[in-house]
Amino acid sequence: MLDIKKISRKKKTLFREYAEAIIIALLLALFIRAFVVQAFKIPSGSMIPTLLIGDHILVSKFIYGLRNPFTGTVVIPVKEPERLDVLVFKFPLNPSQDFIKRVIGLPGDTVEIIDKKVYINGVQLKNDPGVIESDHVIPAGKSPRDNFGPVTVPAASVFVMGDNRDNSHDSRFWGFVDFQDLKGKAYVLYWSWDRDDFNVRWQRLGKVIH
Repeated sequence: MLDIKKISRKKKTLFREYAEAIIIALLLALFIRAFVVQAFKIPSGSMIPTLLIGDHILVSKFIYGLRNPFTGTVVIPVKEPERLDVLVFKFPLNPSQDFIKRVIGLPGDTVEIIDKKVYINGVQLKNDPGVIESDHVIPAGKSPRDNFGPVTVPAASVFVMGDNRDNSHDSRFWGFVDFQDLKGKAYVLYWSWDRDDFNVRWQRLGKVIH
């Protein structure tokens, strides 16, 4: 004779085991996303040629310190951004948007752009990855794109620019990025899809982002 109560208890135990496994997996995924690594998709061409539209990247969340996921305040400091890091941050003018740019100026630096050339503390930036797509230079009075500054980067902030300098909306136009708004450093490209040609850019997969 079947023991209905025993079968019912077994079903409840099995259901509980599955539920606990799912809950633990969800909590672990949320923890990893909040504190360890997060995936982002590149929607624009402001970082060409380093990053292309349709690239999918992984961003290290802890490299600049463990943060309170709600306020952005650093709980456990690790390191500060370095010049030429490619980082993801909350857009200062609309924190609901995420931007990705390259660090050009560090706290205390004086940044100046003269005829598209970047100068840090009066010295032209070496190994500048910025792409100059045209020889046309816009005068300072018309736009800050090609002639800008000098400005001094405030404490706990960075001055950022896109690699596609002629087509990047960055610190030249809207100012500095506060450390508190940093989300992490881009470090690897795990997927890349060319929507125009409808194919996978296999040669870009696994590329380390510099």
